[in-house]
Amino acid sequence: MTALSLDLTGAQVLVPGEGLAEARLSLTDGQIVDAPMGRAVDLNGYMVLPGIVDVHGDGFERHLAPRRGAMKAMNEGIAAAEAELAANGMTTAVLAQFVSWEGGLRGEEFADQVFTAVRQTAPDLVTDLRPQLRFETHLLDAFATLPARVRNWGVRYVVFNDHLPHERLAEGRTPRRLNGQALKAGRSPERHLALMQALHAGSGDVPVALDGLCRELEVQGIAMGSHDDRTEADRAIWRARGVRVTEFPETLEAAEAARAGGDAIVLGAPNVVRGGSHNGNVSALDLIAMGLCDALASDYHYPSPRRAALLIADSGLLSFEEAWRLVSAGPAKVLGLNDRGTLHSGQRADLLVLDAETRRVAATLAQGRVSYMNGDVAARFMG
Repeated sequence: MTALSLDLTGAQVLVPGEGLAEARLSLTDGQIVDAPMGRAVDLNGYMVLPGIVDVHGDGFERHLAPRRGAMKAMNEGIAAAEAELAANGMTTAVLAQFVSWEGGLRGEEFADQVFTAVRQTAPDLVTDLRPQLRFETHLLDAFATLPARVRNWGVRYVVFNDHLPHERLAEGRTPRRLNGQALKAGRSPERHLALMQALHAGSGDVPVALDGLCRELEVQGIAMGSHDDRTEADRAIWRARGVRVTEFPETLEAAEAARAGGDAIVLGAPNVVRGGSHNGNVSALDLIAMGLCDALASDYHYPSPRRAALLIADSGLLSFEEAWRLVSAGPAKVLGLNDRGTLHSGQRADLLVLDAETRRVAATLAQGRVSYMNGDVAARFMG
């Protein structure tokens, strides 16, 4: 698909350093340029903004396995997920796939299928899709082969999780939702509980094993993050391992520790849209107000980054440009992608067009190529 060469005129453009202003935006060869191209598209009544960079999302799961057992056409599922991403203004998206004791859609076999499908399908799509591995810290048996598997999967970003219900296991109580989890994993409740108990019993060996694993991944140039940090000590331990991103810190203490240590802070956009965490953790809005957020992620809901940025701007908590940075330049920086996130000349032509009245996505372009377009805007581009 050829990148467009044209001038977008009449729209409110998010001009770097100036905010929203009527301005011409010219594109050619997949980049934003200063010189006019000579073919104008009138976008009066619309806003032109940098494309959304989604630093973490697992909403693609419903496209890959819409029902239990319906996992036969992974490549088609990836293409369907890309269509939803584009319809929500995303031009770069990190697909977060688990490797977990939870099994099923979070098992290693399913992960292998997902990463293979992403590697095969992504080059033919317009949206820049990037795989992320979310790895459960207590899977000690997988540590030895993980660096090689990460390399083979084409994964450049690993985030560590620990979802074991340690308190209940330590007290000998049955974990919540045991039967449902076992069903999803294809195990009996007894086998599932025995696995959780065995992994919990190995907790003492996890820290040293993680030290070694992180060293190996760092040598491979893998970016690393930790999930659900709670304390200053948590963040210090991960930072010492070279893990410099904290995803969804659960407390103010953890977020402040990340900022003090120069680590990137990623929060969930659904938390902003809802007005709080569904788990009772620290409010993302409160952290944003204190300057403790570098990027907002879709988490499980692709419309949320756009809605969250607009909500923050409308509330006056941040300026429009500062709010939009949380879903564009901010996450691009977290991912080390310096070629996108703003509408500066020389940047990739990654942008979305919003209806100025409804603020719904009317068009999305990634590297100057159309990934989504509808209604009146489509007619204007074709005219």
